[in-house]
Amino acid sequence: MADTPVIEKFLQAIESAMIPGCDAWAPDATLDATVPGWRLHAAGPDAIRAEYAKWFADPGHFDELRRYPVSGGAGEVVEYTLTWTENGVPHAGHHMHLLTVRDDRIVADTVFCGGRWPAALLAEMEAADA
Repeated sequence: MADTPVIEKFLQAIESAMIPGCDAWAPDATLDATVPGWRLHAAGPDAIRAEYAKWFADPGHFDELRRYPVSGGAGEVVEYTLTWTENGVPHAGHHMHLLTVRDDRIVADTVFCGGRWPAALLAEMEAADA
């Protein structure tokens, strides 16, 4: 992944559950995460990796992946639904990241997380849409 653009590295690390080995963040990087019922902050690559290693502990697959460049080329908005299996149970989550990049490293990640949904809740949501 040495020649892979930094946002690609980050997305590959999410899908492959390889966040602990991901070198996408600048030394001064920050994470501002809004999750159901909570907001948290992390500063520095080690703290960000530690948080994201919990979020993305199992290999998954992106569904509905959308990427929008930020004007001026300093970053990107990435929206996706991630699906994975955890302890034999299918799950999904919906996230949107505003990623700011400098010198091919992520310097800021503002993320909005809709939560983690196990198979039973996914089925309930699908039935409600019908």
